[in-house]
Amino acid sequence: MERDVYLRNVELNKAFSLWIDACIQAGVSFPLESEEVKVSDSLSRVTADEIFAKMSSPPFVSSAMDGIAVKSDMTKGASESNPIRLKVGRDAVFVDTGDPIPAGFDAVVMIEDLSRVGEDILEIIKPVYPWENIRPVGEDIVQTELVLPAFHVIRPPDIGALLNAGYATVRVVRKPVVSIIPTGTELVDDPADADDEKVVESNSRVLSSMVSSWGGSPIRFDLIPDDERVIESSFIKALENSDMVIINGGTSAGSEDFTAEIISRYGSIIVHGVGMRPGKPVVLGVCGRVPVVGLPGFPLANFRAAEQFVIPVVRNFLGLGSPSARKVEAFLARKVFSSIGFEEFVQVKIGKVGQRIIALPLKRGSGVLMSLVRSDGVLRIPAGIEGYEKGRKVTVDIYEPDFDIDGNILTVGSHDVSIDILASFLSRKNPRLRLASVNVGSIAGLLAVKNREGHIAGVHLIDPETGKYNLSYVRRYLHGEKYAVFRFASRTQGLIVKKGNPKNIKSIEDLTRSDLLFVNRQKGSGTRILFDLLIGSRGIDPSLVSGYESEVPTHTMVAAAVARGSADAGLGILAAARSLGCDFVPISEEKFDLVTLKDFAEGESFSAIIEVLKDPEFRKRVESLGGYDLSEAGELVLTE
Repeated sequence: MERDVYLRNVELNKAFSLWIDACIQAGVSFPLESEEVKVSDSLSRVTADEIFAKMSSPPFVSSAMDGIAVKSDMTKGASESNPIRLKVGRDAVFVDTGDPIPAGFDAVVMIEDLSRVGEDILEIIKPVYPWENIRPVGEDIVQTELVLPAFHVIRPPDIGALLNAGYATVRVVRKPVVSIIPTGTELVDDPADADDEKVVESNSRVLSSMVSSWGGSPIRFDLIPDDERVIESSFIKALENSDMVIINGGTSAGSEDFTAEIISRYGSIIVHGVGMRPGKPVVLGVCGRVPVVGLPGFPLANFRAAEQFVIPVVRNFLGLGSPSARKVEAFLARKVFSSIGFEEFVQVKIGKVGQRIIALPLKRGSGVLMSLVRSDGVLRIPAGIEGYEKGRKVTVDIYEPDFDIDGNILTVGSHDVSIDILASFLSRKNPRLRLASVNVGSIAGLLAVKNREGHIAGVHLIDPETGKYNLSYVRRYLHGEKYAVFRFASRTQGLIVKKGNPKNIKSIEDLTRSDLLFVNRQKGSGTRILFDLLIGSRGIDPSLVSGYESEVPTHTMVAAAVARGSADAGLGILAAARSLGCDFVPISEEKFDLVTLKDFAEGESFSAIIEVLKDPEFRKRVESLGGYDLSEAGELVLTE
């Protein structure tokens, strides 16, 4: 590989690409291996795999209110003019919020809606319907559903979710060990030792904090004078136990600048000198399987170069993409100059003056650390221009938590666990992309795509007239739009019943039996449309199906209700039945498709999704759940 030397000032993005390519060729591992930690200690760690719930939350049917558990049938007709009296122990049991609902009771009357008229006699003046004021099993978390995706930074609420989902420990990506070697004869560690000839060494402390905040594990070596042999000795030691090594200082071309020479003895220098200000004298190399960076000694240059080169590598080690700043449009309060050939970073303060956002440039210079402390953001001036005039409208990057909006893909529509698996595979393929799934039902998904409120809709809608899936609905709801329909999977729908099928449920007709309780899906979902078609074709009145009005939003919640005895049957997919240990009575095969607007379908993000859909490992993973056929996954079904 051709070596880029200092005086060439390699363009910023090109320098990073050259370096990362060289690291990958050398066998550097992105991401690192995983390790197990306690959930209580997992804050800010990165999940190594997708995490599915081991148990439901709540794990039993519980009261959502303080009051009395009752049999809903006994409350019918209750009113102020016709109060109904209930006997405690026989007709009613006192429950507090969160208490289990006793067997045989199916609703809760709130404490404020009853009165005591005798020692053990209560009176109510309005009825309650079945399951009113009751939390079903899995209202928050359903056993086997996705809790956290792979390569997700664990937040405080995630810890609660993991615990509620049954996890005491969690597998996370190992923190990358980053060794930092501070150098400089003119430097001291203790501010008390600073004088006219000595200054405090702060860069390594800042870097250590930055590495920690990015999710790495920093090791700061003792401060070393500008002695080549001592620096080399520390460098050799660092290479033995580090995922990445940083040498602070000595990156220019002076008589005591040894960094580039030392790196070249134990590996390759890929870039020496980057077209950026501050931060020009950067050294980028690789020694064995360890990325190595030489950072300039001036504080602002040190920080800026670390931001551009160290943070992306630390995040790659963790399986995360590079962060993107929030951007705002602002008007410059002063003219700023820039040198041709250098991408310049100018720290700014911003504020709203009248109706305009103003950007005020701060003091510049490689050693001016306080401009970082005082600034609200940074203005980046491209290498090909000489600056901006006063009053120019510019884009400012604001310092806020990382969130790559451009990589966030909204998937709306029908629920399916395979969408969660698709998200994990996509993140592995491209850490910048995140598939955010919102379960709103197939029809709502199509409307969201039409209204540009989502990128992709997952649909499985049967046409009552033709028995065909999806296309008639797509033509109807996306009329006038340029769209594309891609096959995701064929999957099996059927009746989810309790293990062993103790009530011998064999068909849709059985659901009219008085001893059976059904759990339904929400209106607008493909499963609800299918169920209505099934009972309609058999001449079954919905009122004959006990529980028809009881709705849950996902297949796994249907299975959870059956598994826990809240219902005897529900229509859903085989994978959901298996995941909760239920039996399954097959009813029909359906097509589950992905619908998107054509311009998104032709973009890079959707192309990555199609690649995952055609990946044999992905297909194998989904098909192992049961009831899926992905032989046509990723194929174009219809375009308009």
